[in-house]
Amino acid sequence: MNQYFATVARGLETIAAQELESLGAQDVKPDFTGVYFAGDRALLYRVNLWSRTIFRVLVPIAEFRCYDSDKLYREVQKIPWDEYLNPDNTLAVNCTGGNDKLNHTHFTALQVKNAIADQQRHQFNKRSSVDVENPDLLINIHIHRDRAILSLDSSGGSLHRRGYRPAMGLAPLKETLAAALLEMAEWTPDLPFLDPMCGSGTLPLEASLKALNIAPGLFREKFGFMTWRDFDEPLWDRLWAEAESSELPELPEMIAGCDRDSDMLDQARTNAQQAGIAGKIKFARTELSELEAPTDSGVLICNPPYGERLGDTSELGDLYKMLGDIFKQRFKGWNAFILTGNKELGKQVGLRTSKRIPVFNGSIPCTLLKYELY
Repeated sequence: MNQYFATVARGLETIAAQELESLGAQDVKPDFTGVYFAGDRALLYRVNLWSRTIFRVLVPIAEFRCYDSDKLYREVQKIPWDEYLNPDNTLAVNCTGGNDKLNHTHFTALQVKNAIADQQRHQFNKRSSVDVENPDLLINIHIHRDRAILSLDSSGGSLHRRGYRPAMGLAPLKETLAAALLEMAEWTPDLPFLDPMCGSGTLPLEASLKALNIAPGLFREKFGFMTWRDFDEPLWDRLWAEAESSELPELPEMIAGCDRDSDMLDQARTNAQQAGIAGKIKFARTELSELEAPTDSGVLICNPPYGERLGDTSELGDLYKMLGDIFKQRFKGWNAFILTGNKELGKQVGLRTSKRIPVFNGSIPCTLLKYELY
């Protein structure tokens, strides 16, 4: 059993913890913007392949007191780096957190890199090159007060970049947040799903991947652990083949996305094509005022503009009022959800919420408003 740490968006820790448990993780403990868990190497690979809500899986290799750059350098030099890389491998260092003396992440990362390079020079008379784009070994140093945790990043790039989305809207939802919103809404694949303001399609796409049991990692060409010395290729090939064969042929229920913007819908269709599910999702150009419920019941989630990045708040009040009217008049039997970062706009919906779930969209504090439409 190894100890791991999954990094997640703020507010999604509990949902990520539930997902990790469902994938077979042990000793799952949510923390601020992350989840500690334990498991074997197969679990490490499986989480990278299957997780829909986490950013990265870190493998801690050292924890030590660290109050300034000299102490940091000395502690990093104590680690036998030849166990993890040789001078022909490339490396990169990411830093998060800080303290009074180590308050510049770039400088802290540089100090870690220097300590490793100096150890290599002493041992081999040569050192690893830095490759920030595609390193053989990505190292993470996290500093909190006078403690530092040094980890290897098994994911490489952030897992929210699924690889199916070349086309992005103006203010796109991260795929990980979209997947988490579906969990918060308690949507399951046996329920119809609609996003009436779908933009480049992230919510219907994530719903379809879940409903078709498609592992999001299947769209990626590379994970960080693939260039590690202990990479178990036969194990990885087996997990990959299992994931490929567990895909379902058809959606159990309708999944649809509408938008008034044709260009946005073109992007959504391109993304669906890249994900290999173009024929499965219904995308339609629809003015919000003309929106009708496609079935007697289901789950609707929308992420209308709330004046933070798109749209003007005074004009947006009318939009929110229209959403409320349409829900009330045409979506009886549905559960509808609105994600908003503006309390005043939320009030314009004019319906009583049955639930208000706090959630962050990037750094913007938002609320997921739930309306049960009887």
